[in-house]
Amino acid sequence: MSTTAIADTVRDAVQSILDAWIAGVEQENLGLLAQIVAPDEEAVFIGSGAAEQIRGWTALQAALKAQAAGVKDIRITADAPEIHLLAGGQAAWATSNWRFAGRLGDQMISAPLRCTWICEQRGSEWVLVHFHKSIGAAG
Repeated sequence: MSTTAIADTVRDAVQSILDAWIAGVEQENLGLLAQIVAPDEEAVFIGSGAAEQIRGWTALQAALKAQAAGVKDIRITADAPEIHLLAGGQAAWATSNWRFAGRLGDQMISAPLRCTWICEQRGSEWVLVHFHKSIGAAG
């Protein structure tokens, strides 16, 4: 397989992870998220809250359940991500901008988010090992 074909395959795998993440969050589907997130307890996921640093799949599940309990009708609109392969092709990082919207109680909320993702190949599968999202400040 050519270098270009390998790069395209990796980009497709990473894009699939990002798409599945959005679908899993919108659908409150932890089973789908479990298929794409590394089960490591040392993985770190940084949310948009000032002190939101989530370590490991167990803590991430709890955070996602709490989010689903508090925010309903979540919709995420994402710009096309920029996906970059790291040397050796075993890992990749991506960036994208989101518009996160939902209903908190009887109030609609919306926020621009900036996201960074790191994915790693483990055997024949690709998994999410880190993400960082922050709220984009008005300019």
